[in-house]
Amino acid sequence: MTVEILRLRPEDRARWEVLSRGYKAFYKTELPDSDYEKAWARLMRGEDIHAFGGLVAGRLVGITHYFLHAHVWMGDVCYLQDLFTDEAARGKGVARALIEAVAKDAKARKATRLYWLTQIDNSRARTLYDKVARYNGFIRYDYPLD
Repeated sequence: MTVEILRLRPEDRARWEVLSRGYKAFYKTELPDSDYEKAWARLMRGEDIHAFGGLVAGRLVGITHYFLHAHVWMGDVCYLQDLFTDEAARGKGVARALIEAVAKDAKARKATRLYWLTQIDNSRARTLYDKVARYNGFIRYDYPLD
């Protein structure tokens, strides 16, 4: 099976939303339709956040969103914020190909590090992550600002 990685294109909009809603459902997050509209518009501008899609036989089956940000102790770093693959395409190299595409773009943009977060019990994803990256033991805390 061949996985093709491309920047998301306007024609990917409907399928992107299906995958994005799947991602949000996995993390038990509900968003209004307007948030998907805003996110898509930002992704299409490509100014501060970026996205790739993974296609198999011309069908969008995986997505990733990422951005670069400043770091106090080194050059800019790249945060892979979202990564999701359609259930039917899992285990076929789509997620790995998406991570590698982000890494390649991060290097081209002179990022000094690529990192991401996942839930501790996301064992299926962590099986891949443990192969391509290093777990460093950090735990995330969220302080509510609203």
